[in-house]
Amino acid sequence: MRLSLHSDYALRILMALAATGRQMSVDEIAGQYGISRNHLAKVAQRLQALGHVSAQRGRGGGLTLARDPRDIVAGRVVREFENLEGLVECMDAATSTCPVRGGCGLQGALGGALGAFLAHLDGYTLADLLPQPARFRSLLGVA
Repeated sequence: MRLSLHSDYALRILMALAATGRQMSVDEIAGQYGISRNHLAKVAQRLQALGHVSAQRGRGGGLTLARDPRDIVAGRVVREFENLEGLVECMDAATSTCPVRGGCGLQGALGGALGAFLAHLDGYTLADLLPQPARFRSLLGVA
């Protein structure tokens, strides 16, 4: 399984904000990671709508964490950014056209693997992902 860029970028934004403890612009975060500003802006907007970040528009504006890093769970963020119901077609009841439905164990196996993956991520908060915030900041080149 591979996470979408949106999940990846969401976690990167949150980690940068948590490590710095200050307001950062989308341009600044995109520059630090060397990633697309446009894609990052879309993800930042969604993070704001979900209540993970606060955004201030205009000159001198930027993003700040809206929650304590210990209250942001990695598994929840991934669930909010991924379409996990359709891991394979047979897992999506609305679109399944599988001719062996009911006689195949693939759905259960994949569902169990996905559940274990998410349960593992549920064991990590944003604070856990940053065991050394100062080192993370220096790697990003941020003061």
